[in-house]
Amino acid sequence: MSFVPTKVFFTKGTGRHKEYLESFELALRDAKIEQCNIVTVSSILPPYCERIDIEQGLKMLSPGQITFAVLARNSTNENNRLVSASVGVAIPADESQYGYLSEHHPHGETAEHSGEYAEDLAATMLATTLGIEFDSNKDWDEREGIYKMSGKIIKSFNITESAEGESGLWTTVVSCAVLLP
Repeated sequence: MSFVPTKVFFTKGTGRHKEYLESFELALRDAKIEQCNIVTVSSILPPYCERIDIEQGLKMLSPGQITFAVLARNSTNENNRLVSASVGVAIPADESQYGYLSEHHPHGETAEHSGEYAEDLAATMLATTLGIEFDSNKDWDEREGIYKMSGKIIKSFNITESAEGESGLWTTVVSCAVLLP
């Protein structure tokens, strides 16, 4: 049996609880996907995969459904410790080509830095696949311009959740690309 997703939506959430597992459940609930049996997959955005908004995507889910997702997840039980979870996305200009989704889940990085890093990862993977020449030592802003000027990468973006830990609680953050048939 073959399953190639035709739609994708993006979501994120934060959960806090004295129990680690419950904080993860609450993060999924905040992201509105707690009713799914999530199976994590790697980093390919299929050709012709249409981005839909979360409301459309949620209507396509049923409780208990096996749901494929690229999931970034991070947790802490340390007071004031910053955790982030980011999914970076890079979409090729030629929609018959596949794109990339990347996960990044650091400690101590702001949401902005974490998101840019994840986006850079996805765009760089796509750029190498498409044969775009670039200097990997250049910063993200400069490489992003090169990628987009090549005409081969139409769009890159990220979805990121970040939170600080609270005393006595587990804090979990998730960011997710949900892939649908």
